[in-house]
Amino acid sequence: MDEDPEASARMEICSEVIGNLHDPEWREKLKDYKIDYVPLDQWTAQKSRFLAKGESGTEYPVALKRQTQVVDGDIIYCEPEKREAAALKLDLNPVLVLDLSALAGDTPENIIRRALELGHAIGNQHWPAVVKGTKIYVPLTVDKKVMTSVMDTHHLEGITYEFQAGREVIPYMAPHEIRRLFGGASHGSHGREHGHDGHHH
Repeated sequence: MDEDPEASARMEICSEVIGNLHDPEWREKLKDYKIDYVPLDQWTAQKSRFLAKGESGTEYPVALKRQTQVVDGDIIYCEPEKREAAALKLDLNPVLVLDLSALAGDTPENIIRRALELGHAIGNQHWPAVVKGTKIYVPLTVDKKVMTSVMDTHHLEGITYEFQAGREVIPYMAPHEIRRLFGGASHGSHGREHGHDGHHH
């Protein structure tokens, strides 16, 4: 029994999110650090207390303030003296990306009408959304088939949509937008699913 138990488990509890790797300031700060990536699925990411294992094999006991929502890139451990850090690497759901750029040359009346119709369609489903330029990003809160059927039912002219991998979308987002897209995304998916697709107006 010569294995050092300290080697695989950090006894010190990670009690706060120190920063986020998607933040340029932090990326710069940690550029010569050894970063241990800690894979997490979106279900575990809903919890404020969990035990996570980094790719190095080190275990990190995490106990955050209630209601803290972790997202991809969150730094849970940083030791300047050892030049070591640990960051969460979330297994992210795909994102529905709506593209409104085709409407840009349309009349103001048509743009307003389409935007309202789209807002009504998304709002009716209680889907959160992040608007960036002419694109709208909607997290996958229900099954892909359900989302596709909602979009097809409303058939909004001039608006195209596709599903993109969460990882591809992340680089365009600020940390608070990442939280909006991936923070509570899976929260409502199991509880409310049955009520969601039952009625299309």
